[in-house]
Amino acid sequence: MHKVGFIFDLDGVIVDTAKYHYLAWKKLAEELNFDFTKEHNELFKGVSRKRCLDILLNLADATATEEQFDIWMVEKNRDYLAYIEKMDASEILPDVPKVLDFLKKNNIPIALGSASKNAQPILEKVNLLSYFDTIIDGNSVSKAKPDPEVFLIAAEKLDVPPKNCIVFEDAVAGIEAANAGNMTSIGIGDAKILQEADYNFSDFTEIDLDFLKKLAKV
Repeated sequence: MHKVGFIFDLDGVIVDTAKYHYLAWKKLAEELNFDFTKEHNELFKGVSRKRCLDILLNLADATATEEQFDIWMVEKNRDYLAYIEKMDASEILPDVPKVLDFLKKNNIPIALGSASKNAQPILEKVNLLSYFDTIIDGNSVSKAKPDPEVFLIAAEKLDVPPKNCIVFEDAVAGIEAANAGNMTSIGIGDAKILQEADYNFSDFTEIDLDFLKKLAKV
């Protein structure tokens, strides 16, 4: 059994797909005559599509039949997929490959733990799929973050005990999920927002190899 395993969220950690989610939700909000702002979009970080639509309807003071709800879910995803269709390696956030390269060279197991149902095609488009030993995404889980299910399944697939797993997250719900799973949580983003994380960095450019060596025990 490996000593440690590393688990990465996708949106906002490896690639900035949050902007595409924002544009797709904004388009749907316009149908509801609601002005969807970037502040509203913060509520959607790390949250399932169904829950996001619930929040949007609440914000817009709108209601939907079950049928209409499902139509909007599909519509939003179709718009989002049209945006990510054009993605390439230039969308990878700064210094993410440096960290993945280090882990791969040291044979540290790597998992993806994301709410996204489109995680695999995104990783393919940005040429990072080969780094990951396992991908746990929105298709593999029944409970959304802050429930730790996604990370606990990832740990199991990596054959690493949860307490030896290190999770990189950019959302409060993700940090809460990692902490609930008894894992080491690393917040990528605003330290004030992600204050419950064990460590905070604004992005991967702030993470040096000595810190990674300490975490990876190499």
